[in-house]
Amino acid sequence: MSAEPILSTLLPDTATLKVDDVSVGGVSLRDLAATYGTPLFVYDEATLRSRCREAASVFDDGVAFASKSFLCGAMARLAFEEGLCIDVATGGELDIVLRSGVPANRVILHGNNKSHDELERAITAGVHRVVVDNFDEIERLRALVGPNQTLDCLVRVTPGVEAHTHEFVRTGQEDTKFGFSVSSGDARRAITSLREVPGVTLHGVHAHIGSQIFDADGYEETMRILADFTRDDDFDELCVGGGLGVAYVAGETALPIAAWAHALRTAARDAGLDAKVRLLAEPGRAIVAQAALTLYLVGAVKPVAQRTYMAVDGGMSDNPRPVLYGSGYEAFDVTRPLAERPQRVRLVGKHCESGDVLIDEAWLPSETGVDSVIATPVTGAYGYSMASNYNRAPRPAVVFVADGKAREVLRRETFDDLARLET
Repeated sequence: MSAEPILSTLLPDTATLKVDDVSVGGVSLRDLAATYGTPLFVYDEATLRSRCREAASVFDDGVAFASKSFLCGAMARLAFEEGLCIDVATGGELDIVLRSGVPANRVILHGNNKSHDELERAITAGVHRVVVDNFDEIERLRALVGPNQTLDCLVRVTPGVEAHTHEFVRTGQEDTKFGFSVSSGDARRAITSLREVPGVTLHGVHAHIGSQIFDADGYEETMRILADFTRDDDFDELCVGGGLGVAYVAGETALPIAAWAHALRTAARDAGLDAKVRLLAEPGRAIVAQAALTLYLVGAVKPVAQRTYMAVDGGMSDNPRPVLYGSGYEAFDVTRPLAERPQRVRLVGKHCESGDVLIDEAWLPSETGVDSVIATPVTGAYGYSMASNYNRAPRPAVVFVADGKAREVLRRETFDDLARLET
């Protein structure tokens, strides 16, 4: 964080900063806040499409958008239009993707505890792949795949790679709820067992070592392990999952999707992986994070002995990442984007939790105060998708902007929406 103006590299590709406003996709952020209210998620379609196209161009067919990072019907359709499969992890995610019009044969079903109903719907619909996670699931598939049905699968394995990231989002180490261990022999037993299920075609293995990873070292190690492990299996696919990090604050740097793919392909070649094996990945954060920002309205400023608290009309209900992982963000005043930011505040939400802190040390212009519209950039991943109704707060609206126009893809929840499940 610093007193300098916000870095344009943290903003969506089409962002333009003026003295008294910011436009994204040719649309004024001031106008969006006035039209749709706050809090408000604003996604730049051009950035979304650019990242999807990049992923589709550098990986093989079957590369997927990790929809847990941000999912609605409009996002599913956009990723599909740009050549990606859609990775889902629950029946609810599967449902909205199918409702959006994405063909089932472009959907990949994940999950460490897939229910009978989830598997049955996936099989009946004809999904592209089911990524098998445990032995109980193999038995469910044995019972569900009928004599005249076919199912294409991958086996999720844990390669024993500990990614350099927060412990809560590491998934490749031995002590994890996901997948079959390579070192224990469970992964090999799972492959053997799954190949015995009539109607099932096993295409290869899948691994995921964690999230918000800034370098390629862990991925390269994973590639070496998987290439060696599957050398005699005659598989035609290998997926290294997602987890590629993004820069959230000044001073952070992250690999572009294309550089990530290049590092993986180089590692695959050096490990002797057969060139016919399709190399796949599942980027999520790397596609959606920088594409969006969140608009808030300042409601209160409270100086205390230790610091100044600035409260906005959202908080941990629309961005729980700072509370969960200590994640850092920056902020800027929408009406003063080019101004220096000498005012140091703790940016907090409106929830009844002392830990409801969006930015521990935010820098804003000295004029920013009550009724100012401020923005937190790089909020396109795991904001809306992890949003809650804590304190009965309605979830924000989501708008996509492109070519000077805005379209609401998710409307703001109302109190009536929150009460609709009451009996």
